[in-house]
Amino acid sequence: MSGDPGRRPVSGEPARRVELDPETVGRDLASLVLTVVELLRQLMERQALRRIDQGDLDEEQVERLGLTLMALEDRMAELREHFGLTPEDLNLDLGPLGPLLSNE
Repeated sequence: MSGDPGRRPVSGEPARRVELDPETVGRDLASLVLTVVELLRQLMERQALRRIDQGDLDEEQVERLGLTLMALEDRMAELREHFGLTPEDLNLDLGPLGPLLSNE
């Protein structure tokens, strides 16, 4: 009977229960959220560089954009440190597609 909670999985059969550790759930959630934020930060940075290269921004806008992106990067480093994460922890492996985040 597959719905029996006391039943042990047969070799090769995936376990039916998910073991949750309250101490790692917060870190794992933070890792996922910070991965999404880092992806968006990198996309914003690339878009900003394109706009600068195209000459769409004046000097003041370039300065503000640069300061904003640097502040966001610093805050990301603080959050990673707070949760005990490294930049590599945020870079999901997408299998044949390669890593999610750019290493540039």
